[in-house]
Formats: sequence, C-alpha cells, structure tokens
Amino acid sequence: MQIISRYNCSCLLLISLVLSQPAVAKDEYATARAAMLRSIEAHVKETSLYLDKEALNPSVMKALGSVPRHEFVPQSQRRVAYENRPLPIGHGQTISQPYIVAVMTDLLKVNSNSKVLEVGTGSAYQAAILSELVDRVYTIEIIEALSEQANERLHRLGYDNVQVKTGDGYYGWAEHAPFDVIIVTAASSHVPPSLIKQLKPGGRMVIPVGSRFMTQELLLINKQQDNKLITRQILPVMFVPLTGDH
Repeated sequence: MQIISRYNCSCLLLISLVLSQPAVAKDEYATARAAMLRSIEAHVKETSLYLDKEALNPSVMKALGSVPRHEFVPQSQRRVAYENRPLPIGHGQTISQPYIVAVMTDLLKVNSNSKVLEVGTGSAYQAAILSELVDRVYTIEIIEALSEQANERLHRLGYDNVQVKTGDGYYGWAEHAPFDVIIVTAASSHVPPSLIKQLKPGGRMVIPVGSRFMTQELLLINKQQDNKLITRQILPVMFVPLTGDH
C-alpha cells in the first residue's frame, strides 16, 4: 500500500512538471515581448523628430505584442527573438528590427478594410503583423525556399488572410491591384514604376530607397486622388537590397 502511494505521488509530480512546462515557456515569451514593446516605445521617443510623433498607433503596438516573433526566426535565433534588432533568417536575408517593423506599419495607416501588397516576404513576420490589422495581405518573395517556408508558417499559425507568391516583387502583383497600401521591405535604387501604378489613388507606400553601400532613406509616398505623388523622407535605414532581373 505504501509503495503504491509513493508511485502515485511520483506520477502526480511528474504530470505537474510536464503540464507546467508550456506555461513557463509561454510566460517567458510574453515577458520578452513586453520588453520588446518597451524598447520600441523608447526608440520611438528617441527618434520623434524624424517620425513627427512620440508614440505609435496603439493598434500597431497591440499587433507587435500579439505576433510570436520567435516563430518567425530560425531555431538557433529563438533565444534572442525579441531583442530589438534584425536577425538572420538564411539565404542572406534578415527579419527586420521590431522598431522598424512598427514604424513602417504605423506609417501605412491601415484599417480593417485595407488591402496590402508587401514586397519581400522574408520569414513573413511583417505580413503576420499586417494580417492582425487589415482585411487582406498579398506578399511576394523572390527566394523560393523562403516563400515556401513563409507560406507553411503562416498557415500553421492561422494567418489565413495572407496570400504568398514566389516572384519578383519589383513588378508588383497586378492581378490583385489596386492596393490601398504597399510596403517594400528591401532597399531599391528607385521607386518601381509598377508599384506606383498598382497603388490606389489616395493610397500610401513605404519603401527604403538607396544603394546597399550608401545611406538609405525610408520614404513615405502618398498618391493623391489626381495621381500626384507626395514624398516624405522619414529616417535613415539599412535594408538588404531588392533583387531580381530588373
């Protein structure tokens, strides 16, 4: 009788430890995400002269706090997934710094009815952030392996309002144009004419422009109802280059 009792106690202790492990891991990520948000908020205040504001839209910050960034980086990078810096994702590409993701998303001023084109899917972290805020996200990745991984990851995590395409994003996605907003997550030497054409009048585009070895500028482009473009330089940035046969 005493042996059985000890056995039962041991089993209960083991079950308790096993069941508690996911909760502990979840709490650790939640704490890390909260720290990431505080870092973003501090960085926004430090760069308020560039951004012309001291705080980002609360809905954008809520999306940053909801999306599990550790799911969008390689296993070897998970321990630093919530640090406010870019991380390698393979194939010479990176996942952008959370601060930059937050700023670019905020600049788009999306709403629940927005249709978004993203050029440069990468690991799909930016697409996941946008999917929390808009009706539909169309995202293009030129590297087939990254495109396939991103598609699988988004479906696995339940981001079903995102459609991924393997292709050269320089030419946009005419089939689904026009778009309310366009976001480009790789640096181009100029603003692609095809993207301007596919941007709806009244729409907004955020794109880093400049060469790989020189200062790049994050641009906000507003397309007026008469198709006139108003461009504003936001802040200096550093992105991997946009690639393709263009």
